[in-house]
Amino acid sequence: MTMHRRAAASVTAFLAREERFDHVGSTNDVVRDWLAAGTPEVCLAIAGEQTAGRGRAGRAWVAPPGAALLLSLGFRPAWLEPERVWQLAASVSLAMAAGAEAVAGLPDRTIRLKWPNDLVVERDVTGVRKLAGVLGETQGLGTNDPRAVVGLGINADWPAKAFPPDLAASMTSLREASGDRPIDLARLRVAFVMRLEIAIDALRAGRFDESEWAARQLTSGRLIRLERPDGGETVRALGVDAKTGALVVEDPAAPSGARQVFVGEVGHLRLAAPATAAV
Repeated sequence: MTMHRRAAASVTAFLAREERFDHVGSTNDVVRDWLAAGTPEVCLAIAGEQTAGRGRAGRAWVAPPGAALLLSLGFRPAWLEPERVWQLAASVSLAMAAGAEAVAGLPDRTIRLKWPNDLVVERDVTGVRKLAGVLGETQGLGTNDPRAVVGLGINADWPAKAFPPDLAASMTSLREASGDRPIDLARLRVAFVMRLEIAIDALRAGRFDESEWAARQLTSGRLIRLERPDGGETVRALGVDAKTGALVVEDPAAPSGARQVFVGEVGHLRLAAPATAAV
């Protein structure tokens, strides 16, 4: 793994370890190695550029230097029931959504969550644009040494005129969403970490912001296409389940008229129709 360190470790009351790199393969790999070597939680790696950044299902995540905030966080969630570990990634997503809105001067809930792992912005004319992706990876859940890595890449100070032509119709950035307002990555990092600390402290106390997580969901009330390796189906999303993290979809064949869809069952989720009234 090739990486160029830019700053020495930084330690705060919340972060046991923080390092910034000009250039790295994958911040998730960096943090995973830290945890394997005994680094305590919460640890944070930030990269100016990464060459092997990845999203869900092995998709690549690449951004020009200085255009995105690329980071990974490491946790040792022995204090969290294994079935609730998904709430770490959800808390990271909520902290970034709120922090990014504050830094970019965007109205509350401009940034939505597209189940299971995207942060998006909905435009009236151009539709839904991807702003950020989140990737959670775990090891040893249910043992005495559980580890969780949550990686996030958010398009920040990336002008629309510089978007890759093949992605320009489906992506956005905080800079574009705010009307070409420059975005300070250092301020964005501070706004995010401040909110994340509050969220993680709440999780440790047994509290997760279920209402905000549900309110930011883009898919609720929409027809969606669930893509699987063996095919797919178009269904209506009804909401999300705050206990399991699953997507709840309409199913007339089910006794309750609905069923849960879990992350591992779906390769990709696509919006199939405009929104109806949210459920």
